[in-house]
Amino acid sequence: MTPRERFLAVVNGRQPDRVPTDYWATPELHERVKRELGCADDDALWRRLHVDRIRMYLPAWKLAHHPDDPLADAWGIRTRNVDYGSGSYIECEHSPLAGVTTSGELRAFRWPDPDDWDYSPVMRALDADDGLYPIGAGSYEPFLLYANMRGREQAFADLAEEPRIAEAALGRIFDFHCEHLRRCFEAGKGRQDIFYLAEDLGAQTGPMFSLGTYRRFFLPNQVRMAELARSYGLHIFYHTDGASSIYLPDLVDVVGIEILNPIQYRCPGMEREKLVRDYGGRIVFHGAIDNQQVLPFGAPEDVAREVRENFEIFNGYRWICAPCHNMQPVTPTANVLALYDTIHEAGGAAAILPSF
Repeated sequence: MTPRERFLAVVNGRQPDRVPTDYWATPELHERVKRELGCADDDALWRRLHVDRIRMYLPAWKLAHHPDDPLADAWGIRTRNVDYGSGSYIECEHSPLAGVTTSGELRAFRWPDPDDWDYSPVMRALDADDGLYPIGAGSYEPFLLYANMRGREQAFADLAEEPRIAEAALGRIFDFHCEHLRRCFEAGKGRQDIFYLAEDLGAQTGPMFSLGTYRRFFLPNQVRMAELARSYGLHIFYHTDGASSIYLPDLVDVVGIEILNPIQYRCPGMEREKLVRDYGGRIVFHGAIDNQQVLPFGAPEDVAREVRENFEIFNGYRWICAPCHNMQPVTPTANVLALYDTIHEAGGAAAILPSF
């Protein structure tokens, strides 16, 4: 099978030739692994590691900066690179809605307009695509965006203390994405496969929101966005870090997610055996290779053991093997090889037909 055929076989409940794989890594680790493995480009690395990666083609923003701030992006957010020693992350340093106290101030803000984007690059890229890999069709992660626009602490406080501000801003974010993504899907003309729906709902040891808060502020628009994507034939890939088990009934039964990522099984309630027992016949599990302990600090044989253990737990169900988040620069290249070489060797060795 091609990577796209393999990926879609699992999502559609058909037998693949082997367990599909995916790859998540920081830019620093990615460039180092390419260099150390002697891969001239990304495609050479995907072939070396047997990765069934999702390609993403996006529209082009026609503006150079936010109309009211020459240093800000389309949402008025300014960012900077923060060095942490072995790499850097992009962090927010200016939140344009930080001082907003009224709905009138929210209305006065210059919100993005879908007309500020050119969607023809999506069509051109798909026309030139070789059909080898599955194709992504954009993303929607509203509270993360709101937290950057409002300031993280204030954004969380708003959910309890200023709910009208939060609802109004999240509504504007949804309205933009609904039309923006509709145009992306239209540009795809049925050639896109996966829609990335996300919100980090769990922390390391427990949920980040009460179930009531999730259902009030996030669930309705997640349902609407998933319905829009499904109307274009797209499969719903859902990302939430951490201990997110209390939300899974709503995500599976109400939102209708098909792929759950990243399966941080060390977090309470996210144990792999429990997830398989409760949802094994209904969704695809994506991830589950621990990147907090095993990948960065284990030996190659520990990584290989982790992969084989996951293979046994998910055998008979639908699983896409991948790290449970971005592999960090402290992860040895030998461990990256152990991950992908082990699943490539083991991935077709047993029946992996989904259980229904």
